[in-house]
Amino acid sequence: MTENVMAMEASIRKRLPAEEAVAVGTTDPNLAESEEETVTPVAAGESPRMTVVRHPLEHSWTFWFDNPSAKSKHAAWGSSIRPVHTFSTIEDFWGLYNNIHKPSKLGIGADFHCFKHGIEPKWEDPVCANGGKWTISCSRVKVDLWWLYTLLAMLGEQFDQGDEICGAVVNIRAKQEKISIWTKNGLNEAAQMSIGKQWKECLDYNDTIGFIFHNDAKKHDRYAKSRYHV
Repeated sequence: MTENVMAMEASIRKRLPAEEAVAVGTTDPNLAESEEETVTPVAAGESPRMTVVRHPLEHSWTFWFDNPSAKSKHAAWGSSIRPVHTFSTIEDFWGLYNNIHKPSKLGIGADFHCFKHGIEPKWEDPVCANGGKWTISCSRVKVDLWWLYTLLAMLGEQFDQGDEICGAVVNIRAKQEKISIWTKNGLNEAAQMSIGKQWKECLDYNDTIGFIFHNDAKKHDRYAKSRYHV
């Protein structure tokens, strides 16, 4: 698994200009090597100026949070989801990630999302409407690490069909946690299968996972059946 994370971080660096390729951060939540300082040459007698170099991601991303205490049994689904922060550089991601609660520290019923900027984590969003999701189940012990690996895979453009990805969500529940990757076009079976297989490889996940269409989930709720399996 460590090798997978190193490969994801290396992938992010490869997408930066060669002269700006520096360490993108650390998987240790207590550390954050996320900025590179350079000294700008100046004329004799002047003080040197420090410049912080930031490294753009392929896409801007937004974290969203669905607070369990704000949910109401009578409220419309998704009405309590709120955007937290939008980031577009490696430094902004690590600065935020290292200073927020990890999934294992969130309350039961919480949902934490990371979606491409401009896409809301809702079935009704036009980009998500015809899509679906891959889902894995995991214990509270593993959820933080697998959530981080999933984020790094998305941000580092590790998926061959990355344009199909809308974002990911981690659901904190009483019995077990779930992590899902949402995609755009459920009918594009080849793209969905590719994403599912590569996600399992990133996590070293050996169990079978299923892909559920959002339309099926809306009609059948928890009884919706998976259309694809890997």
